[in-house]
Amino acid sequence: MTKTALVCGAGGFIGGHLVKRLKREGFWVRGVDLKFPPYADTEADDFAIGDLRDQYFCRQIADRRFDEVYQLAADMGGAGYIFTGEHDADVMHNSATINLNMLDVCQKRNVRGMFYSSSACMYPEHNQMDPNNPNCAEDSAYPANPDSEYGWEKLFSERLYLAYNRNHGMRNRVARYHNIFGPEGTWDGGKEKAPAAVCRKVAQATNGGEVEIWGDGTQTRSFLYIDECLEGTIRLTRSEFEGPVNVGSEEMVTINQLVDIVADIAGKRLHKKHIPGPLGVRGRNSDNRLIGQKLGWKPSATLRSGLEKTYEWIERQVHRNAKRAAA
Repeated sequence: MTKTALVCGAGGFIGGHLVKRLKREGFWVRGVDLKFPPYADTEADDFAIGDLRDQYFCRQIADRRFDEVYQLAADMGGAGYIFTGEHDADVMHNSATINLNMLDVCQKRNVRGMFYSSSACMYPEHNQMDPNNPNCAEDSAYPANPDSEYGWEKLFSERLYLAYNRNHGMRNRVARYHNIFGPEGTWDGGKEKAPAAVCRKVAQATNGGEVEIWGDGTQTRSFLYIDECLEGTIRLTRSEFEGPVNVGSEEMVTINQLVDIVADIAGKRLHKKHIPGPLGVRGRNSDNRLIGQKLGWKPSATLRSGLEKTYEWIERQVHRNAKRAAA
């Protein structure tokens, strides 16, 4: 019999790609979101538009016992959305409500287990002050001190999913994503993350021009290409390990270096203009020892290889928008 999957957040970047991956594996897939994917038609067999903060809607879409359930839906964005403080109440309320609702309905449907996408933003701020030596090992999560309310909600929801394992016999799996990027992701409008923002700025810049960077550009991050994220997600979901576990790259770069790589891909010589802006922690890098030990796998694709594909796609979006504006 055909296996079935439910993907919550299927109108988003990771969810849209996950639907495609599951379809290639032969699953019947239901996608759920507030909106359809903005940059490509969904490949889901059934796509339900609705609000996962609504318990009644959650009961409608979880109308059977799915073989796999992926809960990616959240109120989120890049640094310009998460770290300003202007959206804290919405971020915490919306995401927590979604997780509470979906866990409740899936447990009552006797769903075997769910995958939950947490975030590296739940790691303690005090362990990420040195840009050259951040500590993001899974066991460093406590004592808790996330750098944002977004991170606090992720930490709460991690504990919620694992509590359902203990108290209701579920087999939930928890991954901590580290800066996932790739084609068909948000690239403008204020919710985009650093790789997409940098690709957009470089694509819009003329050769010899400048790009604006928040802060001094020495803050460090690692970025994981979408295909690697999907592989880690599916391996964890089907494993005997509940997590939490990092799903991210260990190839750490400064934001200045990220700009240099993208400019080189574009064949442009650009100047960096450092301006004030929300930054988050000074350093963050995935620690992949645990995922290697528990799953016998860890991401291996280079940052540049992913950026080449992502820049090509974002450059097309920039040129298409420019033509529309000129028409």
